[in-house]
Amino acid sequence: MDAKLSPNQSLNFSGIGLASLLALLLSTTALISDWMGNRTPWATTSLTLPLLLSAVGVAILGQWVIPLLQTLKTGQIIREDGPQAHLKKAGTPTMGGIFFIPVAVIIACILSDFSENVLAVSALTLSYGLIGWIDDWQILRRKSNKGISPKMKLALQVIFGAVFCAWLVFKGDFSITNIHVPWVGLSLPLGLLFWPVAGFVLVAQSNATNLTDGIDGLAAGTVAIAIFALGVIIAPTSPDLMVFCAAVSGSCLGFLAYNRNPASVFMGDTGSLALGGALAAVALLTNTLVVLFILSGIFFVETLSVMAQVGYYKATKGPDGKGKRLFKMAPLHHHLELTGWSELQVVAVFYIIAAFLASVCIMSIK
Repeated sequence: MDAKLSPNQSLNFSGIGLASLLALLLSTTALISDWMGNRTPWATTSLTLPLLLSAVGVAILGQWVIPLLQTLKTGQIIREDGPQAHLKKAGTPTMGGIFFIPVAVIIACILSDFSENVLAVSALTLSYGLIGWIDDWQILRRKSNKGISPKMKLALQVIFGAVFCAWLVFKGDFSITNIHVPWVGLSLPLGLLFWPVAGFVLVAQSNATNLTDGIDGLAAGTVAIAIFALGVIIAPTSPDLMVFCAAVSGSCLGFLAYNRNPASVFMGDTGSLALGGALAAVALLTNTLVVLFILSGIFFVETLSVMAQVGYYKATKGPDGKGKRLFKMAPLHHHLELTGWSELQVVAVFYIIAAFLASVCIMSIK
């Protein structure tokens, strides 16, 4: 399709083209990184093998699961106040996270020989996926955009996050409470303050990833890039969690075979909350919170746009109870759509930004 960049310039984009290019980029980077790290691509502790196994596994499984989701009538409920172009997506199966998240977890656990760290991160990922599934199920059951209450969702996220933090305490590695700041060689000792920070990161990252999931292929592609880069960075010190990161990234790529524009399935909160939890859990365990913040630039800006929209609306509220909007619609990707960007253009630009942030982190730390 023709995605207009300006009155005098246009580029041709396609969903399958973007997904294929991303898969090629990550696969090539995995091979190069394995070569530079003296790892054979077919070794269990490599980036390439879990990436490819997960991608292929999800792509194959989707052939069976997606028709099943259609049979179960798990069609997405589309917001009527959202971009009008999205209304045609009503009825597209959601809850796609129920098949691509477990594939990543199973492959990561097997290839890492059921490493304690991978098991813990997998448990957190699945628990956040469960929260998302409950929310998705309530939306489908009620046939509205409202699932479980925000307070209930937050409470469940905090509870599961607290359990993960309790495991970190039980593990006894208190070096993670000293936040490492790369590039400048600083280490900030947080002490007991680390634990509320850890809980906040888990909740904030999962919700930020959830907010980014609003356009075909956007969340799956940006997470694939971010968590793959995190895997490359932690490879020398945490090969087991490197495998986990590669497996999750591969699963996102496999999911893009169906989620790229035009999407035949959505990940739902089942997928987006799980992916955000996975990113945060790995970063906490490997003391890479500062790196995660940079890799999550897209998710951060998306969240900031929502906060700014709500804050500005409340601050400008008049006697009639109505306020002004800072953006045409939040999160940012919807604002861009309403200003004339096509979905594919938004996704392409966000992929480029995510890849740039990943490259900066990898090259500056490696």
